[in-house]
Amino acid sequence: MLDIAIIGSGPAGLSAAINGVIRNKKVKIFGNDISTSYLYKAERVDNYLGMFGVTGREMMESFYSHAKEMNVEIENKKVLEIFPMGDFYMLNVENEFIEAKTVILANGITKANTLPGEEVLLGRGVSYCATCDGPLYREKTVALIGDSKHAEEDVNYLSEICEKVYYIPLYKDFGTFGENVAILADRPKSIAGENFVEKLVLKDSELEVSGVFIIKESIPTTQLLKGLEFEDKAIKVNNFMETNMPGVYAAGDCTGRPYQAAKAVGQGTTAALQAVSYLHAKEKEA
Repeated sequence: MLDIAIIGSGPAGLSAAINGVIRNKKVKIFGNDISTSYLYKAERVDNYLGMFGVTGREMMESFYSHAKEMNVEIENKKVLEIFPMGDFYMLNVENEFIEAKTVILANGITKANTLPGEEVLLGRGVSYCATCDGPLYREKTVALIGDSKHAEEDVNYLSEICEKVYYIPLYKDFGTFGENVAILADRPKSIAGENFVEKLVLKDSELEVSGVFIIKESIPTTQLLKGLEFEDKAIKVNNFMETNMPGVYAAGDCTGRPYQAAKAVGQGTTAALQAVSYLHAKEKEA
C-alpha cells in the first residue's frame, strides 16, 4: 500500500512527491508524460525565482530530473477512478487496483465537459480505457473519440480485436490506420441508448455502435473522485490544501487561479507535508 498516491506529474505533483520522499514515505506519481504539461510548452518563463529566462521545457525537465534523482517513482498511466474504502483509497489505474493511505490531486486543469449520455451510459458502453474494456467488444463495431495523438495507440489496439472502429480525432495531423478504421472529420454531439450504448450522434451523422471510447489526456476531476467538493469549477481546499475528504489533498492548477508554477510548487509542498502529518496522526491513533 502506498503512503501517498499523487495524481499528476506537473510542478505540483513533482513537488509533492519530492517532499513526501524526503519524509520517508512510500510515494508514487501517476500522470502523463511531462511533455503534455502546459508549462512544458511555454516559450519563456521569467517569473520563477532563481530560474530567470528559461523555457518551460527546461524548467519541467529540471523538475523531473530532481524527482528522478530522489528516486521518485513515476508511472505514465491514467487513474480512471478513486474509491474511498474507509481508512484508505483504492485507485483504478487502467484496471490495476492500487491502495493508498492518502491521495494528492495535482492533475491540473481538466476538460470537464461531457457529452449528453456520457455519464449515464458510463460502464454500459461508454469507456475511458481501451486496454481495460476493449476485449468486451471483440468483433463488434465501436467508436473512439480522441483529443490528442495519445489516443492513436488505443485506435490501433481496438482495430485488432473489433470488426470496425470509427475514429473521431479532435486534433489535426493524425496518423494512418488499418482498413477497418474509418476516420470521421465530425464533431460528437451525444451518446444514445436505452440501457446500453446504441449509437453515437455526430453533428452530420449517426453511428450505430456497441461501445464508445472517450480517450482524454486526463479524466475530469468531477468524475475521478465522487463526493469531492468544488468551488467555481476548482477543487475546494483550505490553506493546508485539505479537501472535504479525509486524507485527500489538492495542489496546483486544479485548485484554481492563479495558474502559476510557483504557486503549484508551493501547494505541492504543503499538500505533501499535510499528508505526512495526517499519516503520523493515524499511526498514533492505532
